[in-house]
Amino acid sequence: MPIELYRAAFAYPDGSPALSSVTLRVGDGERLAIVGQNGAGKTTTVKLMNGLLKPTHGEVRVDGVLTTDRTTAQIARIVGYVFQNPDDQLFASDVRTEIEYLPRHLGWPDEMRTERVERAIDITGIRPHLDANPKDLPMAIRKFVAIAAVLVGACRYIVLDEPTAGLDARGLDLLRSMLDHLRDDGTAVVTITHDMRFVIDTFDRVVAMADGTVIADGRCADVFADDEVLHRARIKRLIVAQIARDLELSRTALTVDDVVALVP
Repeated sequence: MPIELYRAAFAYPDGSPALSSVTLRVGDGERLAIVGQNGAGKTTTVKLMNGLLKPTHGEVRVDGVLTTDRTTAQIARIVGYVFQNPDDQLFASDVRTEIEYLPRHLGWPDEMRTERVERAIDITGIRPHLDANPKDLPMAIRKFVAIAAVLVGACRYIVLDEPTAGLDARGLDLLRSMLDHLRDDGTAVVTITHDMRFVIDTFDRVVAMADGTVIADGRCADVFADDEVLHRARIKRLIVAQIARDLELSRTALTVDDVVALVP
């Protein structure tokens, strides 16, 4: 069953609107990137998906059930959320305890707990750091610890908030490898990010937002070729895409390989 937002809106207690009439669907196993300037409504949208926020108007459904009829904890077992800053999530004195917290809290059998903990450790590449205090680890590694702590719950949907921030080339490679593992497992991934290169290289579908609503939803090539969308979302066209335009090769080329393939 999908995550579905239908004319979802959210306003702060003082009445200030953060989101207006967002209709969006995320299917099982899908990869979706949500992009746009700060204040466009990206974070509010994904927090509605996992119940951290409840809509003030409209509907948000997870597995066909309204999020307003479930607790945040119930929704979080289906839609995991990894914050941009891992320090907002990590609390244990060592990495292994951090990752084992949820299975122990839920009282899972030993065999099930071990299997899921080991899987999360392997997918995120954090095995060398299991005995370390997360606070002593570099930001990039803390990010993967936070991801592992969510993955261990075997959620069908994972929300990643600015996952590439602070990652070097090795970290980016590990992140992409992790996303491939999740795709193989049928886990859907939703990310909010300002890293357009990461979006183009990794995601099948992109949603652009501006002024609290969705202004485009489709393939990267189509969304990033739309001048009006880029202007409203304040997204800068990638250099490669601009070169392809300047050479009058293509309006939808986004990568070096795209451009090379078009050169006579």
